[in-house]
Amino acid sequence: KETEEVFKVKKSSYSKKIVKQLKKEYKEDLEKSRVRTEVNSPTDVEAPLEKAGQNKDIGQEDGTANSEHGEEEMEVESEKEEEKPKAGGAFSSALSSLNVLRPGEIPDAAFIHAARKKRQMARELGDFTPVDSEPGKSRLVREDENDASDDEDDDEKRRIVFTVKEKSQRQKIAEEIGIEGSDDEALVAGEQDEELSRWEQEQIRKGINIPQVQPSQPAEVNNVYYQNTYQTLSYGSSYGIPYTYTAYGSSETKSQKTDNTVPFKTPSNEMTPVTIDLVKKQLKDRLDSMKEMHKANRQQYEKHQQSQEDSTKAIERLEGSSGGIGERYKFLQEMRGYVQDLLECFSEKVPLINELESAMHQLYKQRASRLVQRRQDDIKDESSEFSSHSNKALMAPNLDSFGRDRVIYQEQVKRRTAEREARRARRRQAREQTGKMADHLEGLSSDDEETSTDITNFNLERDRILKESSKVFEDVLESFYSIDCIKSQFEAWRSKYFASYKDAYIGLCLPKLFNPLIRLQLLTWTPLEGKCRDFETMLWFESLLFYGCEEQEQVKDDADISLLPTIVERVVLPKLTVISENIWDPFSTTQTSRMVAIVQKLIDGYPSVVNAENKNTQMLLKALLLRMRRTLDDDVFMPLYPKNILENKNSGPYLFFQRQFWSSVKLLGNFLQWYGILSNKTLQELSIDGLLNRYILMAFQNSEYGEDSIKKAQSVIGCFPKQWFTNLTGDKTISQLENFCRYLVHLADKIYRNSIGCSDVDKRNAREHIKQIIKLLASIRALDHAITVANDHNVKEFKILIEGK
Repeated sequence: KETEEVFKVKKSSYSKKIVKQLKKEYKEDLEKSRVRTEVNSPTDVEAPLEKAGQNKDIGQEDGTANSEHGEEEMEVESEKEEEKPKAGGAFSSALSSLNVLRPGEIPDAAFIHAARKKRQMARELGDFTPVDSEPGKSRLVREDENDASDDEDDDEKRRIVFTVKEKSQRQKIAEEIGIEGSDDEALVAGEQDEELSRWEQEQIRKGINIPQVQPSQPAEVNNVYYQNTYQTLSYGSSYGIPYTYTAYGSSETKSQKTDNTVPFKTPSNEMTPVTIDLVKKQLKDRLDSMKEMHKANRQQYEKHQQSQEDSTKAIERLEGSSGGIGERYKFLQEMRGYVQDLLECFSEKVPLINELESAMHQLYKQRASRLVQRRQDDIKDESSEFSSHSNKALMAPNLDSFGRDRVIYQEQVKRRTAEREARRARRRQAREQTGKMADHLEGLSSDDEETSTDITNFNLERDRILKESSKVFEDVLESFYSIDCIKSQFEAWRSKYFASYKDAYIGLCLPKLFNPLIRLQLLTWTPLEGKCRDFETMLWFESLLFYGCEEQEQVKDDADISLLPTIVERVVLPKLTVISENIWDPFSTTQTSRMVAIVQKLIDGYPSVVNAENKNTQMLLKALLLRMRRTLDDDVFMPLYPKNILENKNSGPYLFFQRQFWSSVKLLGNFLQWYGILSNKTLQELSIDGLLNRYILMAFQNSEYGEDSIKKAQSVIGCFPKQWFTNLTGDKTISQLENFCRYLVHLADKIYRNSIGCSDVDKRNAREHIKQIIKLLASIRALDHAITVANDHNVKEFKILIEGK
């Protein structure tokens, strides 16, 4: 039993390595057998046997089952060969073919039997020469494991052949055939175990059925071969297993084999006796185990139940919310389509609106330009009529002083004069009917009357433009041009989905979206006309007034709050800019008053828009200044006549001079109406430097010194804003009025000189005129000049005059 267990362990651990080693030894023995055959010496017949054993071990490398099957077949073939009669022909043919076995060829059963006989004969004759005769070295010969348990278990037989070669020889062979040396090193380590070596040699001898060599035989080759292996201890004494060897082919082989076989005994079952307590304990343990498993499964079940409930709730929640998302998606898709259609509609209609707006502006501009041009022609005609005739002799007889054809010019002058006088007569008649004739001065009225032809043409063109404007959206649904319909669409978006409404910046887009529609409604809006409607009473303003105010609490930074101010900035201010630049006439007091009123209203009502930092406001103010400068340069004319001509107050030159003077004073008053809107510096530059000192003072110097001059001075000072002088400190007025103050001082002196030698009534009148001049100087804060006049003319009521200013 111990031998069998050791044998199994050794077989399993060394089988693969030994197969490789046996391959090497087979090649070596084959080569040596060929050499012996050539020199007629005994051949090592164990090589074929080992070759056969190696071939069986090759099967072991492929798999354990194939190896065992191959070994059993080899054992059966060996036994059959031994039982066959030894035929001379077969043996001799097999013996003769020993020399012709090629390397790598697998020998058949006859070849193996012949090799065994030849080897046995060589040993009996004493001619056997070991392959390696060096002392201390041995080789393991692979043998088949032959289980000797009993005849009934032949299938369990095993045959293993162990072969040990010298280390040096194996290394040489391994180098020649290219096998790694790791297996050799393992075998060398195995050779160091002496007992293992003895056991392997005994198994080899048992496998080939060689008779036991007596220790009393003379020292022969066999003794040399086995001397290192068997001289110390016999197999039976080492392992305590009775075993004897018999000659090959004896009749007692099978019986000895059967008798000497060590049977394997089945180990007894030493299990603990089964008792009721043991069964109860096992059942209890099994029950506890099942309870634990049931508890774990219960927890897992509860976990799955909770997960299922959570999933059901999530599904219900998502299904409930999906309806709102679907409606939101549908609404936003509809709004997207609506906005795209609206933009496409506007892309087609906005150019038409721009053309209509430009046509209307051009119509008003032509009318304003025609009136301005008529006024300029009237001034040129009157100036040419009352100018000196000294230059006419130098001109050609058919040309006037301006180089124009005299005949044609005379005809045009006559026509314009007749029209001008007819207009003046109608205005005079209207003043007489209203009772304002006494207070009227020539030049203060605005000559803006039009002929019936001009009015008719203007109205026809205006009606045509309005008719075209009504056809702009006639092929469009109301939802795409009505401000109320468009507003309702975006109000619905704002009320339902304010977050997306805000993210889309609709509040910033609405002013631009409503811009074309509002400009179409403001097509005929002109604040210079008396019948013009206030834009805050229009439908678009009332419709958008409360947009975005349906919530109780306003959202911070809501752009819809500034919807109307933004529309005023982007629509109303640009329109006023065009009107100021092309339509407004600064000479017209009525137009100027209306223009100032609308601008002041925007400043008061929309302070966040109409301020100096706003771009559109800056453009409006710039247009106003340019228009006033152009009027100052092109329309103001002050004639200069000798005093003898002006003495006749009914003459044409005198009336023309007076008309131009008062028109300049009226323009001064129109300029100064912009106080509080334009800066003081700009107004003083336009009104005082550009108009008073340049034109009006020139007229004062040519005027008669007396009551008429004082009246004119009072009219000029009455145009000045009082706020200019309230904050002044000291006795001096603003620097731009110094020339005017000097003229007043000079006027007082001139009145005083003219009164010398006159009657007391004239002197008293002259003194009253001087006191009025002192009051005028005090009213403009020119106290230094007032004191000078009072001291020069011995006016003692100075303080009373100043306080009563």
